[in-house]
Amino acid sequence: MEDGVQELQKKVAEVEVYAEDLLLARHELVECDKARNGNREALTAMRRQAKTSRSSVVSGAGGDGDECRTCGDYDGSTPVWYMCPGADVFLRRPFHGVHSQLEQEQANLDSRVKSLQSVVKEKTLQLSNSGALADRIAPGLVNALVTLKDN
Repeated sequence: MEDGVQELQKKVAEVEVYAEDLLLARHELVECDKARNGNREALTAMRRQAKTSRSSVVSGAGGDGDECRTCGDYDGSTPVWYMCPGADVFLRRPFHGVHSQLEQEQANLDSRVKSLQSVVKEKTLQLSNSGALADRIAPGLVNALVTLKDN
């Protein structure tokens, strides 16, 4: 009898670890998504200020070959107010430097979100294979959804 109780406790502890990992990954995914949306909004506002769109300026369309897709004909040295990430400090920096930094940060956040989505899929599959989701979702269905590839 006591062996069964210990085995049950071990199984519950294992499921709790998987569930905690899943919740942490989902929380981090939500936070990255919020930051990504904020960057997207800032980049859109900067494109509106420069009166360009992502596809309106072909890179290298000018004679000099170094025309920026966001700046276009807008003066990239015009200073704009910029809030430092992770701090409540505003800086006045050149337009081109700010949007370049935001675009780089956006690319980093996009890759981070993709990796976190993979982690969430993996943790969900582990949780399903442990039998914790058996009463709600069939393990075969979870396995089919997790192994689904995005082309």
